Amino acid sequence: MNARIIPSKLHGIVNAPSSKSFSHRMLIAAALSEGVSTVRNVTDSKDITATVNAMEALGAKITVNDGVYTVKGIFASENRPRTADIDCCESGSTLRFIIPIAAALGCRTIFRGQGKLPERPITPYLREFPSKGVDFQYNNTMPFSIFGSLQAGEYSLEGDISSQFITGLMFALPLCSSNSIIKLTSPLQSKPYADMTIDALRKFGIEIREIHSGDLPAYLIPGNQKYAPADISVEGDYSQAAFFFTASAIGSVVTVNNLNEDSTQGDKAIVDIIRRCGAGMKPFTVDVGDIPDLVPILTVLGCFTDGVSRITNAARLRIKESDRLTAIANALNAIGGQVETSSDSLTVYPIKQFTGGTVDACNDHRIVMAAAIAATRSTAPVTIIGCEAVNKSYPSFFDDFRKLGGEVIFSE
Repeated sequence: MNARIIPSKLHGIVNAPSSKSFSHRMLIAAALSEGVSTVRNVTDSKDITATVNAMEALGAKITVNDGVYTVKGIFASENRPRTADIDCCESGSTLRFIIPIAAALGCRTIFRGQGKLPERPITPYLREFPSKGVDFQYNNTMPFSIFGSLQAGEYSLEGDISSQFITGLMFALPLCSSNSIIKLTSPLQSKPYADMTIDALRKFGIEIREIHSGDLPAYLIPGNQKYAPADISVEGDYSQAAFFFTASAIGSVVTVNNLNEDSTQGDKAIVDIIRRCGAGMKPFTVDVGDIPDLVPILTVLGCFTDGVSRITNAARLRIKESDRLTAIANALNAIGGQVETSSDSLTVYPIKQFTGGTVDACNDHRIVMAAAIAATRSTAPVTIIGCEAVNKSYPSFFDDFRKLGGEVIFSE
């Protein structure tokens, strides 16, 4: 489906959808509990549905009513499945979180995926798990299978691939019979996501201690822990709010509600970045190692600063739903932007306005939303090919966009 956006400024108030990152974490923790939990204020999306289906395949019972998920935990059931078949769709979080959980449950599991997910690496697990009781039937793509039972111990992980591997182990290792430690072999990028996991697990009674091994962080995880049921409300998502914050910074007037000012979400950094730009829109240089999801909308913001802006330490963006560095540069250049790519960075040159045209979203939800916000500062309409990609994380994006005065015409 295509979306043709007629340039107009946005005005009004919007509620940020629930944090997708926290929603994954809360629903998984609830599913691992020994009772019934309630997880409120969850915005449905394809990624969240993938995680819900995965935990049901592992034995949880989950019902939903108007954004409220009632979760009967796996350990509240007398008959846990011994095998499972899980389609992670295009969700890297679902895949990398659930692999060690299924292994800790001793459940022989087939993992399937769609889009670019079969190309995304699971290298740390392939290396670490065979010595910890888990084997893979894996041929560098999906589907693949795991079998065995995950054992406690010392796990050495690279910190510069993805914090999702660390989060997956944080879910699983408390279920093992003895203590474990996760040691990093390189500096941890996206550390706020690991902090979010610790925060979420604490609410379900799980203890994880951050320590240090030399100059690098490490995580001590006591074994034989039990997840306690909880009644939780998920806070709003700064990575989605960032699109509307940026719209305001470049000429619209949008207030975003449903956000926690004390959030551990790394993407809250968008507030400070825009504040530092100030009314004069000073250019910025941002290391996005901890905030990779902000890159597409930061690129739009950079187009309207009064000098050259730079986005650095972004190599991991090349293995997202798209090669996100190339995708956002091509998208904005197609409508009159001036963005250059390198292997791990973007250089963004200032423009007065976008000039309209056609954007290929590359099946990437964040490219779609960034292009829609860019269109609010265009002199001619912008057509986005593949706009349905927003269903991955923010299905109501265009509804909210229209409520704020945006003009969108959909076509096949």
